[in-house]
Amino acid sequence: MLRLHGFAVSNYFNMVKLALLEKGIPFEINTVRGNQSPEFLAISPRGKVPCLETEQGFINETNVILEYIEETQGGKPLLPSDPYERARVRALTKEIELYIELPARTCYPEVFFGGKVDPAIREKAREELLAGVAALRRHGSFAPYVAGSEMTIADLMFLYSIDLARAVGKKLFGVDLLGDWPEAKALLDLLAQNPHVQRIEADKKAEMAAFIAAMGDKARG
Repeated sequence: MLRLHGFAVSNYFNMVKLALLEKGIPFEINTVRGNQSPEFLAISPRGKVPCLETEQGFINETNVILEYIEETQGGKPLLPSDPYERARVRALTKEIELYIELPARTCYPEVFFGGKVDPAIREKAREELLAGVAALRRHGSFAPYVAGSEMTIADLMFLYSIDLARAVGKKLFGVDLLGDWPEAKALLDLLAQNPHVQRIEADKKAEMAAFIAAMGDKARG
């Protein structure tokens, strides 16, 4: 049986967790936060989560894990069968990660954990977030899902990136990144009705208070 290493507050962990749940694949969870212990580095070279344990060994990096699951497991497909559409979904997924999730992440210490971010980093994040959302608006379909009529891995990346990015936009820049984009808001409403998404949200809320406290101590330390 597959074993997923990570914790419920991690957005990347939740992407993989949702993929497994949507595909109906049995799996176990080992709750662990990323760390630099020799034991954890032996299974995750950068000490990050998520990490997927298989019979052959360990796989890290979220996009790679999602691809592995798609290639080796049955259940609901999360990538199209057509090569062109498959490539388009992969591109959308990567664009969301590089141009929305990662710029927003640079501001997490100030938005969520009581720290401070250098003004130059904040300004760069603002520019990249606005450009990233504009690019996704041009490239995505949102009809109703990111790439079209079916849920794909692009929706997993969108769901667990855009909420954090919107929090950054509102708190630091006074901007709602989806303010005039009803199709994107409608997709979030649709995904919020998904029982697996609701389960993941409940698990995240159960762990959130302890995580925020721990990260706040780290940021102030």
